[in-house]
Amino acid sequence: MNRRKQLNNRMRYLFHNLERIKKNLKGKFLFLFLDCDGTLAPISDTPGKAVVPREARILLDLLSHKNNCRIAIISGRNLTDIKKRIGLKDIIYSGNHGFQIEGPKIRHELGIAAGYKEVLRRIKANLENKLSGIKGVFVEDKKLSLALHFRLADKKQLPFVKAAFYESTIFYLAGNKIKLSSGKKILEVRPPVYWDKGRAVLWLLARRQLIPGAKKVFPVYLGDDITDEDAFRALKRKGLTVFVGKSASSGADYYLKDTKEVIKFLRLIADLKYS
Repeated sequence: MNRRKQLNNRMRYLFHNLERIKKNLKGKFLFLFLDCDGTLAPISDTPGKAVVPREARILLDLLSHKNNCRIAIISGRNLTDIKKRIGLKDIIYSGNHGFQIEGPKIRHELGIAAGYKEVLRRIKANLENKLSGIKGVFVEDKKLSLALHFRLADKKQLPFVKAAFYESTIFYLAGNKIKLSSGKKILEVRPPVYWDKGRAVLWLLARRQLIPGAKKVFPVYLGDDITDEDAFRALKRKGLTVFVGKSASSGADYYLKDTKEVIKFLRLIADLKYS
C-alpha cells in the first residue's frame, strides 16, 4: 500500500485554530524542528538553487537566542550543505535525514557498515552511465546517501529513469547493503540502518531532557515531504506537528499552505513567547 494512503487526512488549517495552538505553546520550552526544502526554502528546480528567505533566517536567529527555545534543522541534505545554506550559529543541524547531527556541544554521525561508501560509489557510477543521455536528471552525492533527481526530466522518460534506478540498486538492496526511499521528484539510496528523521528527533529530545535542571520540552515539527512523516509519527500526541504544502494526506496535526505561511507562524511564535 502506498505510504500516503496510510496517513490520515484530518489535518486542520493551523491559522483557523490559533487560540488552541497558542494555549498549547504558551509558557512552554519549545524545541522547533524544521525541514529546509519546501518548508523554509521554496522548492527549486535543482538543490543548488534553493534559497532560505532572509526573513526566515532572521526569525530563526532570534528564536535561537531565547532562553525558552531551541532550533534544529532536520534535512535530507548533506550536513555541510545545510549548514552553509542556513548559515546560523547556535542551532542544531541534522543532515542526511538524521544520520549526521551537529550543533552546540553535539557532534554525532551514525555508524555505517564497512564497504557501504564503496557500494554508493558503484551505484552512482552505474546510474550516471545509464542516464547520461537523459536531460533533466542528475545524481546528487550526499556522502552518506545518493539522491536521483528527476524534477526537470521529460515525463515520457520517467519509466526509463525509474527502471534504471532499480536496476542499479536491486542487487545491493537484496543483500541488505542499502535502503531505498523516495521524496518529491527524487529517489534515494540510504544506509541499511533503522534510522530516520523521527528517530533523530526523539534522540535530540532525549538528549535535551538529560541536561540537569532542564525544563520539560514541547516539540514542534514542520515538514513538507514524505520523509517528514517519520517525525510526525514519532511525535504523535507528544507535541505539535505541521505539514507544509497541498497534500490532502499526512500524519501531521495541522497544515500550512506554503513557506510564506511558515515564516508567518515563526513570527507568531516569537511574538507569543517573547512579546
